[in-house]
Amino acid sequence: MPTLYALKPAFQAKLRPLADRLARAGVTANQITLLAAALSVATGLVVARFAGHSPVFLLMPVVLFVRMALNAIDGMLAREHGQASKLGMYLNELCDIVSDLALILAFAAVFPAWGVVAFAITAIIAEYAGVLGVAAGSGRNYAGPFGKSDRALALGVIGFLIACGLWAEAIAPFVFPTMATLSLATAINRIRSGLRGSGG
Repeated sequence: MPTLYALKPAFQAKLRPLADRLARAGVTANQITLLAAALSVATGLVVARFAGHSPVFLLMPVVLFVRMALNAIDGMLAREHGQASKLGMYLNELCDIVSDLALILAFAAVFPAWGVVAFAITAIIAEYAGVLGVAAGSGRNYAGPFGKSDRALALGVIGFLIACGLWAEAIAPFVFPTMATLSLATAINRIRSGLRGSGG
């Protein structure tokens, strides 16, 4: 199914010169991975702590975009500059989960907590289903409809609308449960793709 992940090659092409400069400067893929996780955790804590001040939610779209850029850069450093490692593989997957949890759960300060938690859980399930494609022999699976890039866009838009005072409170109870449902559908699609031997 369609997903924003399809735009990744074009996004990487824009970032490749920066990745090349970082590699020449001695920056490693693992350092970038850890930086993205630290930035996400710090942002989640700040937003949750100051959620009563709507402008703090402007951090969400900014940090989510930066995180996606850092994720693309660490991948290029690993693949294109000979920095791939088993440790990097673990850090990449685990730091993604930590980052997702930190950024998603921050919204529990302003949305019904059960829906936010449900979304966090199903997002992790979707990513785990993708990772299991490696064990199944079909490779890491990125099938949609609601992968990491799609989640980032959705959370960024929500954060922007809250910060600008444009959020419609009437739909608040439905937003995160809907995204949880889309994440569950993503997990199912990734499992199906893995069973068919497709990387998605």
